[in-house]
Amino acid sequence: VICRSLANSNYGMKRKSPLQNLHLVSRSIHHPYHPSSKFQRPPLRISIKLFSSLNRLPLHKTKLLNVKHGYQFHRNFWLARLASRLLKVRYLILGSAVGGGYTAKKTYDQWKDMMPDLDEYKWIVPDFIWELDEHIDFEKLIKALPDADDLAKLLPDFDKIGESFTSLKGFFSPGSPGETAFRATDQGYDNDKQFKKGLLGELILLQQQIQQHEEEARRAGGQYNMGSSQQKRKVSDKEKIDQLQEELLRTQLKYQRMLERLEKENKELRKLVLQRDDKGIHQRKLKKSLIDMYSEVLDILSDYDASYNTQDHLPRVVVVGDQSAGKTSVLEMIAQARIFPRGSGEMMTRSPVKVTLSEGPHHVALFKDSSREFDLTKEEDLAALRNEIEIRMRNSVKEGCTVSTETISLSVKGPGLQRMVLVDLPGVISTVTSGMAPDTKETIFSISKAYMQNPNAIILCIQDGSVDAERSIVTDLVSQMDPQGKRTIFVLTKVDLAEKNVASPSRIQQIIEGKLFPMKALGYFAVVTGKGNSSESIESIKEYEEEFFQNSKLLKTCMLKAHQVTTKNLSLAVSDCFWKMVRESVEQQADAFKATRFNLETEWKNNYPRLRELDRNELFEKAKNEILDEVISLTQVTPKHWEEILQKTLWERVSTHVIENIYLPAAQTMNSGTFNTTVDIKLKQWTDKQLPNKAVEVAWETLQEEFSRFMTEPKGKEHDDIFDKLKQAVKEESIKRHKWNERAEDSLRVIQHNALEDRSISDKQQWDAAIHFMEETLQSRLKDTESVIEDMVGPDWKKRWLYWIGRTKEQNIRNETKNELEKLIKCSEEHAAYLANDEVTTVRKNLEARGVTVDPCLIKDTWHQIYRRYFLKTALTHCNLCRRGFYYYQRHFVDSELECNDIVLFWRIQRMLAITANTLRQQLTNTEVRRLEKNVKEVLEDFAEDNEKKVKLLTGKRVQLAEDLSK
Repeated sequence: VICRSLANSNYGMKRKSPLQNLHLVSRSIHHPYHPSSKFQRPPLRISIKLFSSLNRLPLHKTKLLNVKHGYQFHRNFWLARLASRLLKVRYLILGSAVGGGYTAKKTYDQWKDMMPDLDEYKWIVPDFIWELDEHIDFEKLIKALPDADDLAKLLPDFDKIGESFTSLKGFFSPGSPGETAFRATDQGYDNDKQFKKGLLGELILLQQQIQQHEEEARRAGGQYNMGSSQQKRKVSDKEKIDQLQEELLRTQLKYQRMLERLEKENKELRKLVLQRDDKGIHQRKLKKSLIDMYSEVLDILSDYDASYNTQDHLPRVVVVGDQSAGKTSVLEMIAQARIFPRGSGEMMTRSPVKVTLSEGPHHVALFKDSSREFDLTKEEDLAALRNEIEIRMRNSVKEGCTVSTETISLSVKGPGLQRMVLVDLPGVISTVTSGMAPDTKETIFSISKAYMQNPNAIILCIQDGSVDAERSIVTDLVSQMDPQGKRTIFVLTKVDLAEKNVASPSRIQQIIEGKLFPMKALGYFAVVTGKGNSSESIESIKEYEEEFFQNSKLLKTCMLKAHQVTTKNLSLAVSDCFWKMVRESVEQQADAFKATRFNLETEWKNNYPRLRELDRNELFEKAKNEILDEVISLTQVTPKHWEEILQKTLWERVSTHVIENIYLPAAQTMNSGTFNTTVDIKLKQWTDKQLPNKAVEVAWETLQEEFSRFMTEPKGKEHDDIFDKLKQAVKEESIKRHKWNERAEDSLRVIQHNALEDRSISDKQQWDAAIHFMEETLQSRLKDTESVIEDMVGPDWKKRWLYWIGRTKEQNIRNETKNELEKLIKCSEEHAAYLANDEVTTVRKNLEARGVTVDPCLIKDTWHQIYRRYFLKTALTHCNLCRRGFYYYQRHFVDSELECNDIVLFWRIQRMLAITANTLRQQLTNTEVRRLEKNVKEVLEDFAEDNEKKVKLLTGKRVQLAEDLSK
């Protein structure tokens, strides 16, 4: 009844039913069709699938529901069914939530894995950012900040500002008094504001006043000359002219002081900027300044091949003058430091000194070939610098000479210095005094001409103002080198003394105006370089110079102009002229170098098309690497190879001693006991005195031979014979420096002594090896003996018939003697090694009976070789018999007539050679090869620093052409 009432109440209504929130199956019960419909639909079978958000697959299939339309009877458990359906909805919601959360977490983990690890990029952020919280207390900082109310109080009152702008707008409205006054003053303000703003404006105003005063002085002078006939106006016009000159001088001095003040402030500011850049947080690699690079180019060109004349094409300032004219003082004033050695009247500048001036944060000086910096603000460093310059000058002067042509390169940096390159030359002299070389005057002239003949060199001609101008020598020399005066700047020094000593000041004016000398110049300057006291500082000299020119009549009477005085103006003028010439000549010089290089490259391609352009230093580095590789290859030699060479060479050295002094004397004994005793004694004596030393000599020579083999062995097509001389020199010097370890002989003596004391042959293989070793040795000796006998007796009958060779008279005598001695041996096969005197007499008489006169000494000498051959043949026969004697040796030759003690001796010698070779090989590979490699590296380092050695060892057209290309 309740279900029907619910169905009736919802039929035909548009509002949502409460059951629409239920499960799909529950909604299927609440059908829109009423049971009282006129028609009925057939039953509908529905299959429902449940899905999960975890895997999007069906969980299970529900049973087919038999849904009928219309009224249904007997629904007694509808509340239970409704509750079950509501529980299903809860489970669906819970499952969807769990599945969605898991999917979200999985997606988050995937995205997290895809993100890069930013821990590796923490270095991008500076370290101090991470450490800010350690050094800064942010909580205190926040508390210290003002509140928003306090900040609002600090802001301006915008209402009052608006009112002010309103009133100001009304004041300048058209037709108002403010607008009229503004227009009246606007034009005058625009004309004067650029001249009255700051110190620069005052300087410009002063410059205009100076020009006005000069113009008035010229006009007054003209009026004074025109009206000189009128006596009444003459006095008043003269007073007016004097007054204008005094006013002009005061204005000039004021202008000069203000200009110096501006320069001083600019200098301090530039110094601060350079220091800040030098001490910045991020240290940057400072680039070389233009003047430093230009100075290096001049150094390179000065060492370049003179046949190209390249060192005479780039500008530099050449300072020339008579001796003691003040050249060095002028240079020191420009460099703002007393850097040169001083002397009273004697020659101090003995060689050219190239000074490169550049700007820097600190006032320092350093030599081209040294890293030491001299602080020019400290008197100790100044004294050390002057001493170093003097030492270098004296060292550059060759024996028997007074001056040198070698240039000393010095670089001076400091704030406010003008950038240029100056060369201070020895002072020109007129007479050679005692203590000087006879050719000193001519040498100084040749040095000066060599520097001044450069068409782009600026000649700074220094003239002593305190002496008569007619006594000067340098002016004539400069006139010869620069007759038009297009690159000469004339400097008159010691003007303070000249003003006191010269009777007519107009003479100084004539010098400065270029009217006294026939020499022409770009500019003329007058300077004062101190009072003649060597202990004066640069600052005191500047003050004295400024004070002198302020009070000098030369300026007051307009004989000198303000821009022609002081070393400051001179320095500016020289720097401007220098850089003007650099700009004009450097591009032209670069084109000339390009043409020269093109010609050299063409010559290289024609002669060496498959080789790289390697200069002497690059070739040395290549040879150095090859030599080091060859030394390292010594460590790759196999131990077997070392031992074979050592054993073979050592036996070649000691075999003669073993055969002649040990084996043959012992073999002459009558029994085995005496043989073994004799062998033991002689072996011990040999081991104690000679054997270890011989072994070390053999090892050292073997190392040398292997090293030489690797150094001189041709490498096929890759072999470059240009390195042969260098490799030979390195090899000889390394071997000369190498010394064998002295303790090696002592340890080797013990090892050899123990090896020779051992007589126990362990197996048949060692026995056979000893027999083979003995046979080879005896056969070699027998062959040598046969050769000696053949030389003594001459060729046999076969060679005489085949080659038509005859015997000499002495050879015939030797042959007869040999035949007689062979008969003696056949008669007594066990004959002793020496002939008795009666046997010698018997042989001589037998030969005399056949008409052959023989000397007894010849008989003994021939007997020695005949018996030696007989003994060696007998020993070889005995050696062959001992091949089956190892069994008897194991039984100590008991019940056997065969004795093989000589085989045991050769086994001992052979074993000693093997052990010695092994010991020497270990010492070679572990110690001596490494020490030799160290010596080679030291030799190469010494050669690398010795340019003369490299020039001597790396020679040829190819090297010279590569050197020219490199330069």
